Amino acid sequence: MTRGSSTARAAGIVTLVVAGLLGSAYVLGRSLVPDQTPPHSTGVTTSADGPHYADQPSVGEPGGTPSVSASNSAGPVETGQDGSGRDAGGDNLFGAHATTGSPRLALTFDDGPDPRYTPQVLALLSEYDVQATFCVVGENAQNHPDLVRSIVEAGHTLCNHSWHHDVGLGARSADAIRSDLLRTNAAIRAAVPNAPIVWYRQPGGAWTYPVVSVARQLGMTPLHWSVDPSDWELPGANKISATVLSQAEPGSVVLLHDAGGDRQGTVEALRRILPDLTARFELEALPTDPT
Repeated sequence: MTRGSSTARAAGIVTLVVAGLLGSAYVLGRSLVPDQTPPHSTGVTTSADGPHYADQPSVGEPGGTPSVSASNSAGPVETGQDGSGRDAGGDNLFGAHATTGSPRLALTFDDGPDPRYTPQVLALLSEYDVQATFCVVGENAQNHPDLVRSIVEAGHTLCNHSWHHDVGLGARSADAIRSDLLRTNAAIRAAVPNAPIVWYRQPGGAWTYPVVSVARQLGMTPLHWSVDPSDWELPGANKISATVLSQAEPGSVVLLHDAGGDRQGTVEALRRILPDLTARFELEALPTDPT
């Protein structure tokens, strides 16, 4: 072998070694670069605290909107209204009633009383000779005792709905829960001393074992719902009435609102659904002696 051919052969070997080292370096470098592929969208809006649903903490609560003084507030704000889209027949009701337990259908109205909308609701119910159940917020009962009296005088049933629509109430201590519920009952009884208060509805449907337990200790039966048109989202009278009429069935507990925001759409929907519901079902105020 000549000296020239030996030199060429050595140069070729060096070239192959260098190429191999460069290739290994490239592969190693790629492995250290994070994958830039966009994550697959789940369709769920999230934040640092996790998914956001229709029910958020009520005003003044951790994670909720800033507290509004009673003098500047006409009642609970729309964030934190009931009607979360939760399955009324799910596993997190801790024994709360989601149906009437009979073929009768029950209309329930939350967050009042409100001087703008509660009188309109009462007038429509009277026109169709229907009794319903009003889940009242304690501070609103205190501010409008005349409306609480009107509800009772018309034959409707009362339900405790916490003092200030506190969605997080169930996560508090038993003593805090008891104090809130007793304060609400006291405001109601200041207006109607002898009216029975045998139902309790947890704001947001955010049931926990402690809130159910305390409510029962105070002689109140936890009340959920089975038909939810999400009227607090202001979808309009057409959608509210369509949802109620399509989902109503014997034993349904229908969730509606007579306070907590602009409820004119609910009033108009009620005007449309009452003729249909009264033709198809027997409507009732929930009994004052639940079993």
